Amino acid sequence: MAPSKLHLLLPLLVLLLPAAVTAYPLCKIDTSDLKLCRSAVTPPDHGQPLPLPTEDCCSVVRHADLKCLCNLKSVLPSMGIDTANALALPSKCNVASPPECHS
Repeated sequence: MAPSKLHLLLPLLVLLLPAAVTAYPLCKIDTSDLKLCRSAVTPPDHGQPLPLPTEDCCSVVRHADLKCLCNLKSVLPSMGIDTANALALPSKCNVASPPECHS
């Protein structure tokens, strides 16, 4: 199964949230929880290996409305999110990607 592009949204939101004071629901997840996936989707520094997502991150992925997140995927590259890392997140968390989001 091809990785889902919908998971590109999680990293974007993670980057946008540090300035947010109040969390709000987006695609069935509390936006303040998106920071839990930041290290698993941002490009590593100087050839360092990318860390695996934490159980907390995977819990966010499991509870998200992935079809909803897929609709927001086009904005992620402009936010410095590594597309390959974001696309790999669902499989690393053992979560099936919706067919609508496969490329």
